Amino acid sequence: MKKIAVIGAGTMGNGIAHVFAQFGYTVTLIDVSQAALDKALLTITKNLDRQVAKEAISASDKTSTLSNISLDTQMENGLQGADLVVEAATENIDLKLKIFAELDRICAPEVILASNTSSISITKIASVTNRPDKVIGMHFMNPVPVMKLVEIIRGYSTSDEVTELIMDTSRKLNKVPVEVNDYPGFVANRILMPMINEAIYTLYEGVAGVEEIDTVMKLGMAHPMGPLQLADFIGLDVCLAILRVLHDGFGNPKYAPCPLLVNMVTAGKKGIKSGEGFYAWTHGTKELIVAPNFSK
Repeated sequence: MKKIAVIGAGTMGNGIAHVFAQFGYTVTLIDVSQAALDKALLTITKNLDRQVAKEAISASDKTSTLSNISLDTQMENGLQGADLVVEAATENIDLKLKIFAELDRICAPEVILASNTSSISITKIASVTNRPDKVIGMHFMNPVPVMKLVEIIRGYSTSDEVTELIMDTSRKLNKVPVEVNDYPGFVANRILMPMINEAIYTLYEGVAGVEEIDTVMKLGMAHPMGPLQLADFIGLDVCLAILRVLHDGFGNPKYAPCPLLVNMVTAGKKGIKSGEGFYAWTHGTKELIVAPNFSK
């Protein structure tokens, strides 16, 4: 595979485009919003500058990476010649199904369609296409240029050949792919989200405050980041969406989202992306919110 199309220019999409381009692939980043594409390219440039400053890459590596990336607001144009499409749109099942039906219509039959979904069934996504054997999950971790793991999710009909090709492609990106089967939350979020949800319940029930909960998990469990800070980093809306997928998929009340999380998302408090979640965020730096209203 030589040419990659990435659908969605948000945090995950621009990170995925960055990594593929850095390792020599020709990448088209596609989004309906030109402003989102421009912002994504600026983010990629800043992240490359950071890598150059740390001497992780050279200035010429930065130049070649940027030269490998093109932007397009039209899906039909951006998909031309693609060998692999990686969808990184919002974690919304209706949107993803719509995108994959469109990808299946536009792309040649041999093109592999991957989703960066963190929880939605690959089998369900594949069901709206005529190529379920060529639909697979590539769940990158945030921030994509830094994190090594890629969860490779096999749908019910994903072929061995496609799975091995995507595993090998992930290794060529200097990532560590882990093959998992298609059940709600896969592995990463099936384990992570209940922990985050329980941390939110611990706050909601007044057991301890934000910093206290995060400090216990950082110092007591050797986690590099506390669960509430991590939730802000992921996006509280994303956490809520994943928990709802787990709750619907398993029908087990242990996955029911904490009412505090629901209220915060409803109020627009989504973490770093909105500037406020469990912490206040200014230019990526966190500060504990003064007198937060985390009561029931």
